[in-house]
Amino acid sequence: MERDKNEQGCELIRPGTECFCLETHMHTSQSSACGRGTPEEMAEAYKKAGYDGIIVTDHFMNGNSCIDPSLSWTEQVDCYCLAYEKAHRYGEKIGLSVFFGYEYNYNATEFITLGLEKKWLKAHPEIMTMPLEEYLRLVKKEGGLLIHVHPFREASYISKQRFFPDLTDAVEVINIGNKDKIFDRKARDFAIEHHLPMTSGSDCHAPWGKKGAGIAMDHKPSGIEDIMNCIRSGKGYTLLGETGSTNTLH
Repeated sequence: MERDKNEQGCELIRPGTECFCLETHMHTSQSSACGRGTPEEMAEAYKKAGYDGIIVTDHFMNGNSCIDPSLSWTEQVDCYCLAYEKAHRYGEKIGLSVFFGYEYNYNATEFITLGLEKKWLKAHPEIMTMPLEEYLRLVKKEGGLLIHVHPFREASYISKQRFFPDLTDAVEVINIGNKDKIFDRKARDFAIEHHLPMTSGSDCHAPWGKKGAGIAMDHKPSGIEDIMNCIRSGKGYTLLGETGSTNTLH
């Protein structure tokens, strides 16, 4: 196993020279109110940190978003997707693969959703107000993938923890944004108990924020569906990263 130091001194663990290191959880200032780096700045930072790809997972409009709620729904979705689109264009210039996802929020219970993109979002404005369980069932019906992120995190903005193992495709068991390692240990125990695949994410909000988490795939993914298939199966990748305190914002 190789351990590379990025420019910030954070270790990026590479299980093999042919692996594809992918960030599964990160934010930009384009769509996340707590983001501190533009899509281009974040893509550049991840490239310098040694990653091969990122999934842009900004807070959705029902979370800590900076998208103007007075806009029409179609305009909101267009503005929201700009973060991914800008990062994707910049990634093509610097050799970084960029994929789309979003962090859906329901009263501080959050699920990264993959596989449902701009056209689908425009057709489903009702997802902003539907009960969480109804949203999860809809995503699964539509072929999307749901990752329950930082499920056991405790913070002032989290009044209740909610769990839906039968509607969850994977559990984030490493989140560098967590301030206590016990949150990750509980998430891992939960995933094992319910036989759910595991993911890892840096939850990075700034170019200077701590990185090092994500997944190391044994091949370069052909697209988001390829990534989703690997996560669903729990095969073809290993977890990256270590837990602990960090300077990422919430």
